[in-house]
Amino acid sequence: MPLLSLKSLGVFCNYDRRVLSRHALVSALITFSGNGIVIQKICLIACIGCLVLIASVTSAEASVEERSLVFRNVKIFNGEDLSLSELSDVLITGNQISRISPSTIDVDDDIRVIDGKGNTLMPGLIDAHFHMMLAAAPLSVALAGPEGYLNLLAAQEAEKTLMRGFTSVRDLAGPVFSIKRAIDEELIVGPRIWPSGAMISQTGGHGDYRHTNELPRSSDGHLHYSEQVGGAAIADGPDEVIRRVREQLMLGASQIKLAAGGGVSSNYDPIDVSQYTEEEFSAAVAAAENWGTYVTVHAYTPRAVQTAIRAGVKVIDHGQLIDEETAKLMAKKDIWLSLQPFLDDEDITAFPDGSENREKQLLMTRGTDTAYALAKKYKIKTAWGTDTLFDAKLNERQGAQLAKMVRWYKPGEVLKMATSTNADLLALSGKRAPYQGRLGVVKEGALADLILVGGNPLENIDLVADPEKNFLVIMKDGKIYKNIAQ
Repeated sequence: MPLLSLKSLGVFCNYDRRVLSRHALVSALITFSGNGIVIQKICLIACIGCLVLIASVTSAEASVEERSLVFRNVKIFNGEDLSLSELSDVLITGNQISRISPSTIDVDDDIRVIDGKGNTLMPGLIDAHFHMMLAAAPLSVALAGPEGYLNLLAAQEAEKTLMRGFTSVRDLAGPVFSIKRAIDEELIVGPRIWPSGAMISQTGGHGDYRHTNELPRSSDGHLHYSEQVGGAAIADGPDEVIRRVREQLMLGASQIKLAAGGGVSSNYDPIDVSQYTEEEFSAAVAAAENWGTYVTVHAYTPRAVQTAIRAGVKVIDHGQLIDEETAKLMAKKDIWLSLQPFLDDEDITAFPDGSENREKQLLMTRGTDTAYALAKKYKIKTAWGTDTLFDAKLNERQGAQLAKMVRWYKPGEVLKMATSTNADLLALSGKRAPYQGRLGVVKEGALADLILVGGNPLENIDLVADPEKNFLVIMKDGKIYKNIAQ
């Protein structure tokens, strides 16, 4: 047994108390597992000691956290107004913003004070179209596993996502329930997650990743890996659709996602095809509404979008190929458009030149400028998200993908979209929302999901593209996860 493991364990048990946490212990146990019975016993004894230390430190610090923390001398982007406030103090009590004052807030000596030095305090960012289980996993792993490795990748990506300043994400397909639970129980670090669970798809639709040699499938036939783990659910006909919707709600879905049209990454559906009938969509909508929540659909084309809207769907994700008639219908029916800044640039998922997937991708990206123009013209409620898939390095550009929205909007409009507007979209889940309280704003009574930015992002939106350097403090639910403020 290498001595390095024992040495590492000693270092772990003497870890800086300010960063000692349950997720650090979990990481240590993973590191030391499988090293033999004797070493496991030593690790167990040492880690029990660490747990006692964690309990005492956590108990001592929790009482301080429950009192308050003050951000001093900050200018505020409140998530709604397109300008910054004058210098203010912001008092955090527990997990909420309890007071905002243009004058100094007096506090006791034991209350933590962070001097913002004139920098910008803003709401935590929200990604309205995310895939925690799929963002960092190569396509081959996402479709074949192993599941344990996929979860470890996702856990790592969850922490990176929070460290990029994204305190909430709307997860629109993937078996993310275990990751969400681990984050909520503070076993690992990550953002708040609004999960959809499996994307529900018709046979041959955007969520059908079976091979053709797996067809036909009888009622007791073998499920594809993506179905077994809960990434996709194949359903044909209203009865099957209702069953699959209810299964996701039972698992804890905050909203339901169906595939309404062809996709880029899927292999058997041309991008122009419409998927599901109005009757099938209506069945899904009724089942979701019985639980007080809503249905969103993956759709690019006018026909796919219009069919879904007629059936009562409230949110369209993508929509790059919509036309004037469809935009008018969306505005009239007060439908949300969750649109991504897909361009044929460095932020696009790579597909081989000449492949059908690449051709579909080019067709879709050519529609992005038109979709944003129509959304602005008809004042459609527009959310922002990334929809990054199968590439951890690409996901690192999450903030850069937000910054490039200035192609269509002013910086303040971009930041409003990624904070209060996206929070309004999350609120559509109603009582199925996994977290209660107001998000996306810096206002009294709101949840304390906050970023202290070094500079003014309303003047320089590129600050959000380099969060490691420019995000001085990252707070979620009143707890600080990063602090490099000097």
